[in-house]
Amino acid sequence: MIDQRAQDIVCREADETDASAVTELFRAAYGGGYVHPQIYDEREVRRMIYDDAMLLLVAEHTPSHRVVGVAGVLFEMGAYSDLVGEFGRLVVDPAWRRRGIGHRLMEARIERVGQRLHMAFVEVRVGTSASPTISQSHGFVPVGALPQKLVFGGEREHAGFLVKFFGDALALRRNHPRIIPEAHYLADVALRGVGLESDVILDDEASPYAPGGSYEVTELTTTGYASLLRIERGRVHSREVFGPQRLNYGLSRLAAADSTYLVAREEGRIVGALGFTREEVERHVRVFEVIHSKEDVIPVLFQALERSCVTERIMCSEVDVGADATRMQRTLFDMRYLPAAYIPAMVFHEVERLDVIKMYRLFRPLLELPFCAPEPTLSVGMRVIRLFEVAEAGPRIRRTMARMALCDGLTEEQAACLVPLFDRRTLAAGHRIFTSGDPAEEILIILEGEAEVEANGVSLGSVGPGECLGEVAFLQGTLHAADAIVVTPIDAAVLTRGALHTLARQRPDIGSVVYRNLARDIGGKLRRADGLEKEDGTAG
Repeated sequence: MIDQRAQDIVCREADETDASAVTELFRAAYGGGYVHPQIYDEREVRRMIYDDAMLLLVAEHTPSHRVVGVAGVLFEMGAYSDLVGEFGRLVVDPAWRRRGIGHRLMEARIERVGQRLHMAFVEVRVGTSASPTISQSHGFVPVGALPQKLVFGGEREHAGFLVKFFGDALALRRNHPRIIPEAHYLADVALRGVGLESDVILDDEASPYAPGGSYEVTELTTTGYASLLRIERGRVHSREVFGPQRLNYGLSRLAAADSTYLVAREEGRIVGALGFTREEVERHVRVFEVIHSKEDVIPVLFQALERSCVTERIMCSEVDVGADATRMQRTLFDMRYLPAAYIPAMVFHEVERLDVIKMYRLFRPLLELPFCAPEPTLSVGMRVIRLFEVAEAGPRIRRTMARMALCDGLTEEQAACLVPLFDRRTLAAGHRIFTSGDPAEEILIILEGEAEVEANGVSLGSVGPGECLGEVAFLQGTLHAADAIVVTPIDAAVLTRGALHTLARQRPDIGSVVYRNLARDIGGKLRRADGLEKEDGTAG
């Protein structure tokens, strides 16, 4: 893994004499356009070096005393405590890349924090595959993705979300969390990825918090702080939202962290608040706390946050919700927050570690951006991106599903879980979809257009909108026994064998309905074929 030319590289903790070299390294890598400009200020870099909440490492070429790489770890605070750390940006001098320096810096970070952390996470750039490749090769496991969260060179990028555990973190995990069904895929992938059995309990009956009351929502001032703190102390054992800050740090500490609270009052009395941080450059909001004395104030607070985000042209918002807080999960889902990551054992709460669902909302249209990563980061990330594509195309998808016999009998929630598995495909007239003897690895559901099925030059019938094509061989696991040719241009939804089998394992309630509909579709075609044979006298 390590290039022999880099044998003289030493990774060590940075000291104040490295400040200038670190700024020059970022300038070489990003041309002065890094999203956080304080990295170009030597004074700010010195503060980072001396900050107990951060570990900053440099890779030095010892013969020349040249700093050729830098990487950091931020030790999270607040509800996460000091047992969770974020592996921040890893940067290597462009002239020294492809020599294993990135791997050495990653190894050095892991070695130095392994006794201090229970868990580390990293948000990797996926515009290129370097970052996810390094992270995966050192034991980080993909558990989600954050669409267009990052900014580099003025352009948006998706981020992959990966985690790594240390010590007895997973042994302290609370078992059998309750989650909404929409988060099941990510939960299953994440838990199996870190070596655990998927033990989540799906709660499809959780009701959202309903808005109510007449509340005035304003930003927190010092006059409201004491009242709000009393609410917090009264409900510390039932937290639903977690983050790296908390109200009981004190107002000055929150102000220093650029935190804001939206406070809801009823007849002048504080009844709830929502705390969040705002990242000005990346136009990103992160909710870290929701406290309340009345449940119906919760959606009111999120509605106020939404108005603020739209007004201030925020790109995205994220909320880490406890995996047992199904009502909060459902409330956010109904407000267009989607599950973007499932993080086992992230929160250390009392005597155990709780799973977290990262709910994520885009306030701008989803962009077509590259997602370059090795498996399994690629498949997990693209599944998340697909969820956002489906949500954005909601009306069109609902019209499509209404025409698909494959979806008959599915509830709205079940259908929402099925649709992201489909790929879209357009085929021109005359295109041969499959030929007798081809393997049957997918089903086509025709949305528009028509296909003709024939065997040995004899027509077996046509397939039109809402019907399946190729399902007989697909279900039997055999080769196709006929040919299928496009008659009029086709717009189709495609479901692969692997995707359907995975869904049936994860959600047998959906799988049973889909397989029943496929069998019914086959029966209808056989009856039509039998009728045609009787009409022309070839049978019966």
